[in-house]
This record gives sequence, structure tokens and C-alpha cells, in this order.
Amino acid sequence: MNPFDIIEKYYKKNSELYTILVQHSNQVRQKSLEIVDKHPELMADRDFVSEAAMLHDIGIFMTDAPSIACFGTHHYIEHGYLGAELLIKEGFPKHALVAERHTGTGLSLAAIVRQNLPVPHREMAPKSIEEEIICYADNFYSKTKIGKEHSVEKIIQNLQRFGDEQVQKFKEWNQKFS
Repeated sequence: MNPFDIIEKYYKKNSELYTILVQHSNQVRQKSLEIVDKHPELMADRDFVSEAAMLHDIGIFMTDAPSIACFGTHHYIEHGYLGAELLIKEGFPKHALVAERHTGTGLSLAAIVRQNLPVPHREMAPKSIEEEIICYADNFYSKTKIGKEHSVEKIIQNLQRFGDEQVQKFKEWNQKFS
């Protein structure tokens, strides 16, 4: 499977949004693969991690986030499940799980309800080691500052606004993947 076949089906090649998506996804992919290579004991599927990291944000074009050239109609937080729906339609249900479960450190049903988030009411937290690795790696990079890697301290600071659950999960992953 070539992730670019799917990306180029939904994103105009060489557009600002295509460039942002591909550069961000490649950063996440590289960090994810570094973790896979550093931790063979985790037995993560390297090829799957490479593909899924490139596709984890496939749904952003459907959201309203002008700062990253997205002019859709949905809230940005919806890009995960929207991307999952797209990947299921494309025949990649396992990749879809990564897209749906990668926001922050994942979204628990309790957090979705408590924060009244505009997403389906179901568990959207990473379960497989591959999902965890990509979700963790994604926190190090934003789409507004391509090329810059966030420090662990900055990530924790960013996650604090979403609650202790997010911070604790990231800290656990940081110990596991460092």
C-alpha cells in the first residue's frame, strides 16, 4: 500500500494543504519509526507504522482550520473520526483506527461526554502498540510550525488543558518509548 495514492486522491498535489499534511505526517512517521527501531521488544509492525503515520491526519481537509489551509465545515477535533470513515471507505480499516484514535493521547468516552466534544460517543483511545507509537509521536509536531519538534515539557503543558488523563498517558508513553 502506498499512502500517497490515498493522500493524492483527496489533496491537490503541491497545494499548501498537501505540503502541510505531507511534511507533518512525514515528521510523525520518522519519529514513529525511530521508536519502532529503538524498541524491537515491542514487536510493532514497521511497515504498518510507516503507512498509518502518513495517513493519520487524512481527514483534516474536512475541517475548518484556516491557519493550516483547511476550509471544511467540521470542527478540527473531528478530523480523526472523519479520516477513519474515509480510510474505511478506501478499504483500510486498521489504518482507520489510527486516524480515529490519535487525537492528543486518545479520547476516552468519559472525556468526550465530560467535555461535550462534537465527536461520536465511543472510546477513541489507542489500543495497539502501533496506535500508541503514532499517537505519541504526533504530539511532538504541530502543523503550524513545520520542522520544529516540541519538547516533552511543552507537550505536557499543551496536554494539561485537556486534563490529567492526557498528561498521565503521555508520561507513561514517554517512559515506555524513550
